[in-house]
Amino acid sequence: MDQPPYLLYDKLSDLWPLVSSPEDYAFEAQFWKKALRDRLGPGRHHILELGVGGGDNLSHLTSDFQATAVDLSDKMLAHSRQRNPDVEHIVGDMRTVRLGRRFDAVIIHDAIGYMLTRADLQSTIDTAASHLNRGGIFVTAPEWLSDFPVKPTTWHCNRSLNGTELTFVQHEYDPNPSDTTLDCLMIYVIRRDGKVEVLHETHLIGIFSKKIWEECLRQAGFRYEWIPHPIYHDGREGLMIVATLE
Repeated sequence: MDQPPYLLYDKLSDLWPLVSSPEDYAFEAQFWKKALRDRLGPGRHHILELGVGGGDNLSHLTSDFQATAVDLSDKMLAHSRQRNPDVEHIVGDMRTVRLGRRFDAVIIHDAIGYMLTRADLQSTIDTAASHLNRGGIFVTAPEWLSDFPVKPTTWHCNRSLNGTELTFVQHEYDPNPSDTTLDCLMIYVIRRDGKVEVLHETHLIGIFSKKIWEECLRQAGFRYEWIPHPIYHDGREGLMIVATLE
């Protein structure tokens, strides 16, 4: 996290609508909505999303919940503002931000993957706890857990918008299973104005064991449960954490 901004969230942030769209999250968002609704009950509860990014997953929740969104990148928040015009957006670091108010639920989608150390993870979970009412719900879904073997995975898309064509490739692999990170290589083949530009970068993604997750949750005052999160097509076991502030 303490490094120059990744291209995708800074100089290439204008490509976000080509990399990601709300439709990509429609299936997954059903699990997030159900996890929240099952535990919060009826009503338009107020939720906080930390690390909202472009707001694509959140866009499927705003019809049911009142939302506030935080992200480190103002350029990504600009995309989320377009997706979610009725949501309050705030620039902040999920490890340290303190809004001075509490919510019925805090959610963190895939941005949780940018927590690279146990200290980062603990700080973020502490942030969630500090923004919850007693009995409030924290929901997140770590994309990777070190309890399970990491098999290299690749995803790609080809999209065009307003005269720009993008071929985007994302390849995830773990060059050193003994540490707490894996590599996510992103390749951008950009065609516009009759020219082709190829750029790439590697995002570091955090990977921790269930044991570490559970220790961090308990330290922050949560009781928790792991529930199935079957969204992956590569045979990986998907799990969601639903934690309640005691």
